[in-house]
Amino acid sequence: MVASRHTVPPFLHLAAHPLRWRLMALLSSGDYRVGELVTLMNESQNLISYHLRLLRNGGLVRAARSSFDGRDTYYHLELDRCAEMLTGTGTALHPALDPAPTPHPFVHTKPMNVLFVCTGNSARSAIAEALLHVRTSGRVGAVSAGTRPKPDMHPNTIRVLREEFGIDISDQPPRHVDTFERRRFDTVITLCDKAREVCPEFGGESRRIHWSIPDPAATCGSDDEIYAQFQATAAEIDTRIRHLLPTLSTET
Repeated sequence: MVASRHTVPPFLHLAAHPLRWRLMALLSSGDYRVGELVTLMNESQNLISYHLRLLRNGGLVRAARSSFDGRDTYYHLELDRCAEMLTGTGTALHPALDPAPTPHPFVHTKPMNVLFVCTGNSARSAIAEALLHVRTSGRVGAVSAGTRPKPDMHPNTIRVLREEFGIDISDQPPRHVDTFERRRFDTVITLCDKAREVCPEFGGESRRIHWSIPDPAATCGSDDEIYAQFQATAAEIDTRIRHLLPTLSTET
């Protein structure tokens, strides 16, 4: 017991380095490619890639091939894993430093609008719209659209929202992003690598975020396997929504 308290926790090994901390801070706001991180941090690509590899090996960062250009890789910070390791860091110093996990309340006084964009608006963006609306009790004007919307909502989108979250969007059709071209949004979130490249601007003050999430409708396999991918996608989006709420609460 005494020896373990004198062992530096893994999170401190990973996060205490100034460059890795800056990387984690950037990735906490969205998913980025290496080239973008190089530009934002003004460091060499070799150095960025080295520290990203350490963060990946430590389980704090995940890498995924772009669904738009398979030569690109998007990096994502695993915030739930960070929270878990941070808790372990405190208790490694003293048992009394084990914080009781409490949900972050969404508190915001002014009207706020968030747009979720993917290609077809039949799965990912529609799921995100529904979950943000529920998680904020309708206090955020959440809408979604597609750059090339499908004719109908994917049946598994309707099913997973109904069965996993008790949300009914069976009457909601996919919408084209041009539908909202005159509307102002505080935050625009793309969930599709292809949509990110063609998503229009919605005013210079809109905050842009990218979540690189594969299309569950592109899954090959049995009906059960495809639905399982929709469940996994909805769970990931819900996690990202939970971590988005504190940043929405602090926007001015």
